[in-house]
Amino acid sequence: MNASRIVVCPRCHRPNRVPDARLGDQGRCGHCQSPLFDGTPTVLTAATFDQHIGRSELPIVVDFWASWCGPCRSMAPAFAGAARQLEPAFRLAKVNTEEQPTLAARFAIRSIPTLVMFMNGHEVARQAGAMDAESIVRWSRSRG
Repeated sequence: MNASRIVVCPRCHRPNRVPDARLGDQGRCGHCQSPLFDGTPTVLTAATFDQHIGRSELPIVVDFWASWCGPCRSMAPAFAGAARQLEPAFRLAKVNTEEQPTLAARFAIRSIPTLVMFMNGHEVARQAGAMDAESIVRWSRSRG
């Protein structure tokens, strides 16, 4: 039996079934033909959040941030660097709390930046405060 996972496309937000053995093969979405992994965090909105969190069978690490937040801005390159290191075993995503206040309220985000890891549609870990890429990778791997 070949094991596979559902991976949600970061562009069209449609689910794709990918064999585990092929996760690292630079696969493309069966719907829009975009790369399923490109080493950059996926931007999530209220309209796309539940599709990714609820359908993806990969652990998803979400950075809740805001543009006015200095630590958020300083952590952004580290988060992008962590995405390059963690894909395709993890999906990294960003939620701008200024543009998506309903998501910030739904998950009781009280300080930013805050990382929240989701697996199988459920929150499994949370970490507030800016981190460097190595710390994000270590934190993610220890919980996913």
